[in-house]
Amino acid sequence: MGLPPALTGGPRGDPSVAGFLLRRLTASFLLLFAVATGVFFLVHAAPGDPTDVFEGQRINREQRETLRHLYGLDRPLGEQYLRWLAALAQGELGLSLAQQRPVATILAEAFPATLLLATGAIAVEFGIALLLGIAAARRPGGYADQTIRLGSLVFVSQPPFWIALMLVLLFAHLWPVLPASHMRSVDADLLSPAGRAWDLLRHLLLPSLALGLYNAGSTLRFVRGSVIEVMGTDYIRAARARGLSERRVLWVHGLRNALTPLIQLFALSFPQLLNGALLTEIIFAWPGLGRATFAAVLSRDYPLILGLTLFSAFVVILGNLLADLLQAAADPRVRRHA
Repeated sequence: MGLPPALTGGPRGDPSVAGFLLRRLTASFLLLFAVATGVFFLVHAAPGDPTDVFEGQRINREQRETLRHLYGLDRPLGEQYLRWLAALAQGELGLSLAQQRPVATILAEAFPATLLLATGAIAVEFGIALLLGIAAARRPGGYADQTIRLGSLVFVSQPPFWIALMLVLLFAHLWPVLPASHMRSVDADLLSPAGRAWDLLRHLLLPSLALGLYNAGSTLRFVRGSVIEVMGTDYIRAARARGLSERRVLWVHGLRNALTPLIQLFALSFPQLLNGALLTEIIFAWPGLGRATFAAVLSRDYPLILGLTLFSAFVVILGNLLADLLQAAADPRVRRHA
């Protein structure tokens, strides 16, 4: 009994999904290896080393050399790389020099906060993009369309940190209705479960808006263009000719095809938001990966910098792989030319 046509490509010679997946996984692994290698040598090429954080303290040269030996920094760079690569192959990310804790533990503690922030930001991004993008596409060139496009251009042209600072100024100082920093209030542990959830939501709102508004402008324009393109196709004209209402034509026949490309855009946006949260987390003192990366760079914590960068690269590559697979599942031509 043969394999199903969906995996083998079928009798018409459609490219195999399994073969496409294997090629993409191989390319992703090689890319991740290249990123790991490049980051390792770039980090070690920077001036100084982790013992520089003790400069100005009561530590003599002999003690400093002892630390360098303890951290393995006195070994040749090639040997350091091979030792790090061997540990990485065994799933070991090393020990944070500044915190004296496993890098994997720090990642596990910081990732949920960044994941929560990225989830809130992507809800803001796609919620605004769908609502306003469809509204703009209903009457291209009209007053609503021009206003929405102008607003999207304003948000796209603003740096994310500026949007974050303006939101803090507006909603935490001039009109103090939302907290400006941290993930929870000081007395959050004393609240009921519902109270803790509400407190978390209030702290999440501003950083999610700051991170999501910047990306919402470009996503909005993508939705608008996709809807306008689909509404001009022959099958939409045929639906109108059958006497269907414009609302039914748009919501039942148009959006189903217009929003299909958003699946791939979503797969690409999520890892982008995870990695783009650095400045947002610093401004709002959000205890996630971005803030951990900032602290690691300041302390020149090599193992933690490498672990965080490698994890971020893995998330981006995974997002791109997911986007490729979704596109390949929808369009066999992608598998054929991959």
